[in-house]
Amino acid sequence: MAVKPAGTQAVAPAAAGMSWKTQTYLIGAAVGLLLGLLSAYLFVRASQENAKFDQMPQKVKTGDMMKLTLSVLTLVRQIAEMGNRG
Repeated sequence: MAVKPAGTQAVAPAAAGMSWKTQTYLIGAAVGLLLGLLSAYLFVRASQENAKFDQMPQKVKTGDMMKLTLSVLTLVRQIAEMGNRG
């Protein structure tokens, strides 16, 4: 029987034989799905509160979409930077 040094923990094998890459992709996809659904729900709810009698919501302005796109790209960049930390 091998003796473990004090303060070390055994690393649990990946769930169901999945690699860490597969787990990361699945977690990222699930988080993205949930955030996307939440964002769509909040957008629809806010549009309904401001609309009159089931009218179509106003179109999203190009400038607003550019701001949102830049914010998303910044978030993706920050997440990618987390992977560079060793």
